[in-house]
Order: sequence, then C-alpha cells, then structure tokens
Amino acid sequence: MTTMLGLQLTARRVLVVGGGPVAARRVQALLADAAEVVVVAPQVCEVLLDLHRWGLIEWRVREVEEADLDGAWLVHTATGDRSTDAAVLAWATARQTFCVDAGGADGSARTPATTQQGDVLLGVVSAGAPDPGRTVAVRDALAEHLREGRVDLRRRRTHPGRVVLVGGGPGDVGLLTLAGRRALAEADVVVTDRLGPVAVLDELAPGVEIVDVGKTPGHHPVPQHEICRLLVEHAQRGRVVVRLKGGDPFVYGRGGEEVLACRQAGVAVEVVPGVSSAFAAPAAAGIPLTHRGTVGAVHVMNGHDGWSSAALAGLRDGSCTVVVLMGVGTLAALAGEALDAGVDPTTPVALVEDGTLPGQRVTRAGLADVVDVAAAAGVRAPAVIVLGAVAAAGLLGPDGDTPRTAGASGPGATGTVTMAS
Repeated sequence: MTTMLGLQLTARRVLVVGGGPVAARRVQALLADAAEVVVVAPQVCEVLLDLHRWGLIEWRVREVEEADLDGAWLVHTATGDRSTDAAVLAWATARQTFCVDAGGADGSARTPATTQQGDVLLGVVSAGAPDPGRTVAVRDALAEHLREGRVDLRRRRTHPGRVVLVGGGPGDVGLLTLAGRRALAEADVVVTDRLGPVAVLDELAPGVEIVDVGKTPGHHPVPQHEICRLLVEHAQRGRVVVRLKGGDPFVYGRGGEEVLACRQAGVAVEVVPGVSSAFAAPAAAGIPLTHRGTVGAVHVMNGHDGWSSAALAGLRDGSCTVVVLMGVGTLAALAGEALDAGVDPTTPVALVEDGTLPGQRVTRAGLADVVDVAAAAGVRAPAVIVLGAVAAAGLLGPDGDTPRTAGASGPGATGTVTMAS
C-alpha cells in the first residue's frame, strides 16, 4: 500500500547521495521547492557542479557516511551502487527518516511524476514495483486535462478572492487560450460579454455563477462603473471572478479600467491575454494585414474615435493597413472623412462580420462605394473593417477570397463575398 503525502520542504535539509544525472534531476526539483540541499559524492556532473559554484547547494566531496544524515528531513540515494544505496537506506530506516531509493523498490518513499496547475500539484506513483515510464505517461495524460481546463479547480474552502481578466478571442472557442480555459476552471463567478467564446459557458461546472453584462450598439444595460463594482464585490466575498471578454482585454476592452478598480479596492487582479479580433478576423478571412511588397505597417483604431492624422496619411500613401473596430455604425462618417482628406476613392475596403464563427461573411468594395454596398448587403456588427491594398480580393490568389475560421473547434465558415466594381 502506497499513501500519497505532500511534504513541505522549504528551508528544510534534504540529503542527496550521488552525483550523476539522476541525482541532478532530484536536486533541481528540490531547489524548486526551496529545500536546503546537501549533496554527498566524490564526483558530480556539470549541472551539480554549477549549482555548487553558484552557492545553491552544499557539496561534500567524499563517500557518504552515516553522520551525513544528521538533521535531514528526507534522503535521496542515487549512486548507482547497490551496496551504497542499501547502506544509506538502512541508516535512514534506523533514524525513522524517509528515504527515496532511485535505483530500486526498497525505499520508504517514492518521488512521483508531477504536474502543476496554479496551486494544485498532481503526483502519480506506482503502488507496486516502480515503473517510471508508466507513471510519466499517466501524468502527461492528466496534465492535458488540467491544461485544457477540463477539471473543476474551484476552491472548496474559504480563500482570498481575486479577479482574472480573460481575453476570450474573437468568438471561436478553439481560439480561447489554454491559460484562459484554466482560469475558467477555477472560477466561482464568470462576468461575461455577449462577444467572444460564449459557447464555452456551457462547459462550466454546475454552480458557477454567470453574470451577463453584454453590450449591444447603443444599448449598455450594465454601465462600466457597475461592471467594476461587480468584480470588486464578488472578489471581496472570497470568490475567484473571471471577467470573460471578447478579443484581448487591453485592446478596446476597457480592461485597464477594471484593473485600476480592483487595485484601488485592494483586490488581487491578473490578466490573461487574448487573440484580438483586430488580427484574428482578417486572418480568418484570408486577409494578411502586412504583406511583403505591398504594405508593412498596421494601424488599429476605434471607429467611434474618428480618424487620426497618422491613419489617414498611411492610407493616402499606401504605407499602412488600417483596421477599424466598432466601426459599422460610423462607416458613413469614416468613409466621407477619408475621401475628404484625399484618400483614393478606389482604396479597397473589406468588412468581416462574425469573424472566425460559422456565420462569418466578408463584404468588399472600394472606399467610394463601401457605404452603399454594405447597406445593400445588410452588414451588421460585430464586424472588423480593413482598409488598404491587402483588403482587395485575390491578393493571395484563388484561395484569398475564401473566408474561413482559424480555430480548431468548428467547421470553416463559408460566408458571402460581395464586390463593387
């Protein structure tokens, strides 16, 4: 029978007998746990020699003696010599000190194959004869579940609350990062927008509270200051709060305001970056924002803020691709101002609706015609607008006009491409 125990080794002495690669791996793991490591061996490998030079371990340059076990909380023996390892194990047993025997099954303790997610450490050992290959394979399979957020990692005991801002990407669940999925696996409360990978909410564990604060154009039922208050109050109640956003929290996501609100309230907060729709939607539509020999710079702007002189200059001289977020409602004003500022009326424009989702659709036209073409096609938000030479159909050849999703969670989209002559 093998019983799994977690040992707190910080600032506690651990004796490692042996100086080869196996001993080096054990020493590195122990140092990661902030143990006080003593190595006893006539010779050591380069890794251990470097650790000794840097003052991270004590090295006793000789054969092991029973007195070396004095003050040790744990002993590892990995000399490769069965008689020496057996002697160390006997000394440890007599002192009632746990001993890991790397070369056999006789030790009183075993080193598990471990994987960690946050503050959850998972270890796998063989209950019978040691079988490192099998334990590593099992560990890796379980680690995959942890990495992908498939395990409910919510705390069951009282703990300090915190807020995690998660960039959910443009909508396709396959473009939500593994770090984002892991954060959701720990969430007690998820405060979500209407955009982003909302389908992932169906995967949350039972009992996770979902608070919808989504906005639509011209309709903001939950104002930003109220969203900030919700985040802070839930965290102050000892909950892990995930603020699930579309795109990236710091790209027109008002994530900075939410971070400041948490810090001002003394609430711990962290940010998980996401794939911004400014880059994902054009890519899913086959539009390269930069293309050698065509354009080498990108300008991202908010459609409600209007043109900057830099964006207009880049369009006029063809040196810059401009990506407009939240610009469907202001498309007429933006197009008119660009034309008045001297931008070529034939400048290609592409509008990518529902980028990366099954309903993705691309509408293309020249700048002078784009307002009428978009109206005729019924273009609606959410859509990303791309202006510049790269927005023209056929830039990448026959496949360049084929909209498709880039994620791994669903079928490729097959939207309509509308062109104006």
